[in-house]
Amino acid sequence: MSETGIKVAIGGKGGVGKTTVAALIARLLAKAGKRVIAVDADPVANLAAALGISEDPPITPISELRQLIAERTGAKPGTYGGFFSLTPRVDDLPDRFSRERDGVRLLVSGTLKEGGTGCMCPESAVLRALMQHLILYRDDALVMDMEAGVEHIGRATTRAMDRLIVVVDPGARSHAAARKIRTLAADIGLAKVSVVLNRVLNAADEDTARKALGDFDILGAIPFDDRVAAADRGGKRPFDDLSEAPPQFETIVGALLSPAP
Repeated sequence: MSETGIKVAIGGKGGVGKTTVAALIARLLAKAGKRVIAVDADPVANLAAALGISEDPPITPISELRQLIAERTGAKPGTYGGFFSLTPRVDDLPDRFSRERDGVRLLVSGTLKEGGTGCMCPESAVLRALMQHLILYRDDALVMDMEAGVEHIGRATTRAMDRLIVVVDPGARSHAAARKIRTLAADIGLAKVSVVLNRVLNAADEDTARKALGDFDILGAIPFDDRVAAADRGGKRPFDDLSEAPPQFETIVGALLSPAP
């Protein structure tokens, strides 16, 4: 575990339920007494709803705060090349632009423009500096809800990440995505990659997935639960009472808090 607190990123192909998994992990970490920052770094930002955090007024992603970005970098967002600060001040952003419920502080970062390799633009400078600050210098537990790639985790911060968790469902495409994500993570030096099986219908589902992903560290298997879909239809967070959540989540969080030496 990193010296500044547990840092985990949650990834997976679209539709596997990774945002729900990220939200429940964040809430259970808070329940365990951790100060938690949950970062929504997915282009389709849904973490607020999964955490039960109001979006009235709407939440503007950090990457779209044009005046702030211009002030911190010395250049207008959307410009490329030229001169601007690559090390803008960001230490105040988590407290200024987050919203909190039940011990989880949500920060919507927005996304980098062109992946991890290369957009030299002011907004990307701010996002990279923000991620570095959250991973390396904050004492909070960090849960990042990411898209399939690893764009928000830079090479300079990989050693401080405790784990990248890939959420998969029983489908073969999801398993293939997990392998691709692991390859991308290895390319930037992040070797600590685990899997959570989600929406498992029965023992046969779980057995098939475990065989297909036998070379992964599998943290747990979450059974399919139609209460998640019902909460989504009603515009509510799943398992408002955490004691009703599948017990496998407690096991997963326990593993995160007590990693093997």
